[in-house]
Amino acid sequence: MFRCGLSRVVPIIALVAVALVSPAAALEVGEKAPDFVLNAPGGKQVKLADLLGKGPVVLYTFIGAFNGL
Repeated sequence: MFRCGLSRVVPIIALVAVALVSPAAALEVGEKAPDFVLNAPGGKQVKLADLLGKGPVVLYTFIGAFNGL
């Protein structure tokens, strides 16, 4: 079974949150995401390029998670 540590999950969740609130042009299927840097817990910075160096990165959106339903 695949195990994903908290240190890899938190930046991905942060990325999704930023993607939902930041105005940006949508990417087309197969188009590469631009590199970015996010602040992670503990004052560390996480770069998309660093995560991609460790393997595939999956972004999942929780649509409706914060709409109060």
